[in-house]
Amino acid sequence: MVTITKWTGMDFSGNQLRAARALLGLDQAEFAKLLDVAINTVRIMERHGAGFVGGLASTRERVREALESVGVELLNDGEPGVRLRKGRKASKRGR
Repeated sequence: MVTITKWTGMDFSGNQLRAARALLGLDQAEFAKLLDVAINTVRIMERHGAGFVGGLASTRERVREALESVGVELLNDGEPGVRLRKGRKASKRGR
Protein backbone atom coordinates (compact mmCIF):
# COMPACT_ATOMS: atom_id res chain seq x y z
CA MET A 1 0.00 0.00 0.00
CA VAL A 2 1.36 3.42 -0.98
CA THR A 3 0.56 6.40 1.19
CA ILE A 4 0.58 9.80 -0.46
CA THR A 5 1.12 12.64 1.94
CA LYS A 6 0.51 16.27 1.09
CA TRP A 7 3.08 18.54 2.69
CA THR A 8 2.34 22.13 3.55
CA GLY A 9 4.80 24.95 4.07
CA MET A 10 4.88 24.47 7.82
CA ASP A 11 5.05 20.66 7.85
CA PHE A 12 8.34 18.85 8.38
CA SER A 13 9.33 15.35 9.37
CA GLY A 14 11.34 13.99 12.25
CA ASN A 15 13.97 12.88 9.74
CA GLN A 16 14.28 16.43 8.40
CA LEU A 17 14.77 17.71 11.93
CA ARG A 18 17.43 15.07 12.63
CA ALA A 19 19.18 15.93 9.34
CA ALA A 20 19.14 19.64 10.20
CA ARG A 21 20.71 18.85 13.57
CA ALA A 22 23.40 16.77 11.85
CA LEU A 23 24.18 19.58 9.37
CA LEU A 24 24.69 21.92 12.32
CA GLY A 25 26.80 19.35 14.20
CA LEU A 26 24.71 19.60 17.37
CA ASP A 27 23.61 17.01 19.89
CA GLN A 28 19.98 16.99 21.02
CA ALA A 29 20.62 19.18 24.08
CA GLU A 30 22.44 21.86 22.05
CA PHE A 31 19.78 21.67 19.36
CA ALA A 32 16.99 22.11 21.91
CA LYS A 33 18.72 25.19 23.29
CA LEU A 34 19.09 26.66 19.77
CA LEU A 35 15.41 25.99 19.07
CA ASP A 36 14.31 27.29 22.49
CA VAL A 37 12.40 24.09 23.25
CA ALA A 38 12.82 21.32 25.82
CA ILE A 39 15.11 18.42 24.91
CA ASN A 40 12.12 16.08 25.17
CA THR A 41 10.41 18.14 22.46
CA VAL A 42 13.36 17.46 20.15
CA ARG A 43 13.33 13.76 21.04
CA ILE A 44 9.59 13.45 20.41
CA MET A 45 9.78 15.38 17.13
CA GLU A 46 12.70 13.31 15.82
CA ARG A 47 10.93 10.10 16.82
CA HIS A 48 8.30 10.79 14.13
CA GLY A 49 10.84 9.63 11.52
CA ALA A 50 9.48 10.08 8.00
CA GLY A 51 6.08 11.18 9.32
CA PHE A 52 4.91 14.69 10.04
CA VAL A 53 5.97 16.21 13.33
CA GLY A 54 2.88 16.76 15.42
CA GLY A 55 2.27 19.02 18.38
CA LEU A 56 1.38 22.66 18.56
CA ALA A 57 1.59 24.65 15.35
CA SER A 58 3.22 27.49 17.31
CA THR A 59 6.05 25.17 18.43
CA ARG A 60 6.60 23.84 14.91
CA GLU A 61 6.71 27.39 13.56
CA ARG A 62 9.19 28.45 16.27
CA VAL A 63 11.41 25.49 15.33
CA ARG A 64 11.24 26.37 11.62
CA GLU A 65 12.05 30.04 12.32
CA ALA A 66 15.01 29.12 14.55
CA LEU A 67 16.41 26.82 11.87
CA GLU A 68 15.98 29.45 9.17
CA SER A 69 17.75 32.01 11.38
CA VAL A 70 20.91 29.83 11.35
CA GLY A 71 20.74 29.10 7.63
CA VAL A 72 18.89 25.76 7.54
CA GLU A 73 16.12 25.38 4.98
CA LEU A 74 13.48 22.65 5.31
CA LEU A 75 12.42 21.66 1.80
CA ASN A 76 9.06 20.18 0.92
CA ASP A 77 8.94 20.57 -2.86
CA GLY A 78 7.71 17.13 -3.85
CA GLU A 79 10.26 15.34 -1.68
CA PRO A 80 11.18 16.51 1.79
CA GLY A 81 14.78 17.49 2.38
CA VAL A 82 17.14 19.82 4.24
CA ARG A 83 19.87 22.12 3.02
CA LEU A 84 22.04 24.97 4.21
CA ARG A 85 21.62 28.34 2.56
CA LYS A 86 24.45 29.38 0.28
CA GLY A 87 27.37 30.73 2.24
CA ARG A 88 26.63 28.59 5.30
CA LYS A 89 28.95 25.62 5.83
CA ALA A 90 28.04 22.31 7.42
CA SER A 91 29.72 21.52 10.70
CA LYS A 92 32.84 19.35 10.58
CA ARG A 93 32.35 18.31 14.20
CA GLY A 94 32.75 14.59 14.69
CA ARG A 95 34.69 14.07 11.43
